[in-house]
Amino acid sequence: MSDYGVVDEIVTKFFLNTCRLSWRPSRHAVQAAVTCAIAASGHEGDDKDANLVPLTTGSAAEFYIEPMLPHVGDIDIMIYVSAELAIPRGHPPPTQLPAEFHSYVKVSEIIDSHVPGYVYLELRYLLTKCTDSDRYNAVEYEEQHVYRGPMWTKPNPKFEPHGPARIPPRHHVEHLLTDLVGCVRCLAWPPQAADWPTRHRNCNWPDSATVDRVVSNGCDVVDVTHPRCRQDEWMNRYQWRLSFSRAEIVLINSWMPVQQIVYHVLRVFVKTEQLTENADTSGIGTLSNYHIKTLMLWACELKPRSWWTDDLSLIRICVELLHTLSVWLTEARCPHYFINNCNLVDKSFASEMTVSRLLLINKDWLSSWFVNNYMKPSVQICPKSVSRLFDDVSTRTTLEDAVSAVANWKRNRNLSADMSSLFCFAQFQIAYYVFLLSITPCSCVCWMSELSNIDVHLSIYFAGVAYLHVAQKIRRGGLIENPIKCLSVIANHLAVSNYYSEFKFSSLSNVLRLTDKCESHATNSSDSDVSEFVEVLQQSAVELFTAFRHFEARNFGSVATIVTTDCEAMYAYKHGDYQQCLQLSTENIYMLLNGVDGRDIWRFSEFAHFLDDDIVSLTALILIINQKYKEYSCYTSISQLTLSLYLMTQCQLKLRHSLMSLAKTFDYIEVAHRRHTARRVLDHLVLKLIERKLVRYITTENSHQTVS
Repeated sequence: MSDYGVVDEIVTKFFLNTCRLSWRPSRHAVQAAVTCAIAASGHEGDDKDANLVPLTTGSAAEFYIEPMLPHVGDIDIMIYVSAELAIPRGHPPPTQLPAEFHSYVKVSEIIDSHVPGYVYLELRYLLTKCTDSDRYNAVEYEEQHVYRGPMWTKPNPKFEPHGPARIPPRHHVEHLLTDLVGCVRCLAWPPQAADWPTRHRNCNWPDSATVDRVVSNGCDVVDVTHPRCRQDEWMNRYQWRLSFSRAEIVLINSWMPVQQIVYHVLRVFVKTEQLTENADTSGIGTLSNYHIKTLMLWACELKPRSWWTDDLSLIRICVELLHTLSVWLTEARCPHYFINNCNLVDKSFASEMTVSRLLLINKDWLSSWFVNNYMKPSVQICPKSVSRLFDDVSTRTTLEDAVSAVANWKRNRNLSADMSSLFCFAQFQIAYYVFLLSITPCSCVCWMSELSNIDVHLSIYFAGVAYLHVAQKIRRGGLIENPIKCLSVIANHLAVSNYYSEFKFSSLSNVLRLTDKCESHATNSSDSDVSEFVEVLQQSAVELFTAFRHFEARNFGSVATIVTTDCEAMYAYKHGDYQQCLQLSTENIYMLLNGVDGRDIWRFSEFAHFLDDDIVSLTALILIINQKYKEYSCYTSISQLTLSLYLMTQCQLKLRHSLMSLAKTFDYIEVAHRRHTARRVLDHLVLKLIERKLVRYITTENSHQTVS
């Protein structure tokens, strides 16, 4: 098809109709939240009160659109230590700090290096928090020295090295890589970018409110050395880079949707055309996503709104921006968006071939590129009836029909099914990592805040898991300080949150009361105190899980049959109320057998409180066979249907039901076996266990009747 105008119009329509605004949670948002919580569970050095404070940056934090092709290549997390702070050179030491900072804080001054944008840190002050107020007193070090920063200089068993970043264990991530970069927090806007807030802007972007917000966030100093300085042992060890990631998140989230779309497709273009950095070009400068980001930031500031919106053409916008990039590369200049004397391109860049390729790009060529290299690959996620329409898009009619079909599919896509799957994914992640890494007061703050940002109901689920986790610790080792502080953080977060009034958790006041009591008298706690606390935590967990199940049933009931009383049934069984457990389980079985799908109970040790030794032993045997099974939900979960059948059968046997009523249970078990795939190992083993229990009971009863 040679008619550029037609293709341009259709390509623009494709992106505007398929780049949904991401008003709903996503898997990469869940992954980022979990990674932040993992990082926050650690401590710096030997000081157990010096917390690691994470921040999600990069694509996961910047984009609010949801395009057809992946727009988040990895999860970027910056981490600073609550006992470290950087200030601009010559600034007085602060007298007040945000709540996350430690009572003792090392303060370093930011010293310019010979490379703009890269700095050194000189240790200058020690801040000490007053015991009777929130103010800090500063003591100047007698000898100032260049500061390396302790966090990333020594191996950390939790994280693998990845260049200047660190990678956490990857088994919790399905496909995305996670990079952690150590930094030192700077609460002030740096003088190196002093002219950015006040420079004249003809196009009124960013507006004054956005500028104020950016400046108020300050910046960070990240543990990254300039490429030209890495061969120098001293500079490689002591050089840092000013980071404006916080500012970039605010600015990019203030863009119009079309600007975010252009940013996304330009990134895809330079990556697909292999114009971005390559590991084989060591020592040679190449384009990176940051150059594309810088190009877009300047364009958004320098181009009027009408340039983006009037006679909207994504092809025209992208061609012009790529030609601007070619000029920058030709002139070996790419001005840093914040630091006016910093150039992001120098003579080391292998730019001749890149420039020649960029200059050849015209509207016809780029139109065809979008169709063949973006649209066709992206529609593979669509049903076959839609994606096959792109097998022949040689005419205007066939291309328009194919694009319309994709837009209709995405517009009518069952979001409830996607969200239901996402919440299952999030539940497993939460349960697995609380089980694997335990929790700390700092990680609880992170869990609750990060999950609330995704959906407040996920923080309710986390609170339930955390309560069971703490109950297990208390039951095993008595009342210990950290779990009590964790409970205090969680309970107070729930108490002040909007959803507290929505669900009216009746046992929350008891958790707060006992937490306050234990914080005051932890060393004098008796066995009865421990038992009471464990019981209250279990009651609270059941309330929280039940509230969460009601939310799921209300929102995802159209795509899955979700019973809301599974935890209540387990709790009744645990406390010997077999009649109540039988009633709840029987009702659940009828619903699940006549419905579809359902939910899982994750079989980590936190949930062992509510089940008997038989299921616990089966789970243990599965993990003994292969320890890696605990990383996969299908091996370590039990479905609501199987669990309800187990509870119903146990209650029937304990209440000595008739053999006729037990016969129906065999039919239910047969249906459940057919429902579960072969990978549902624990489900099939539990169903076989139920069968054996029934056969043994029936055989024994028949023997007794024969003897009689």
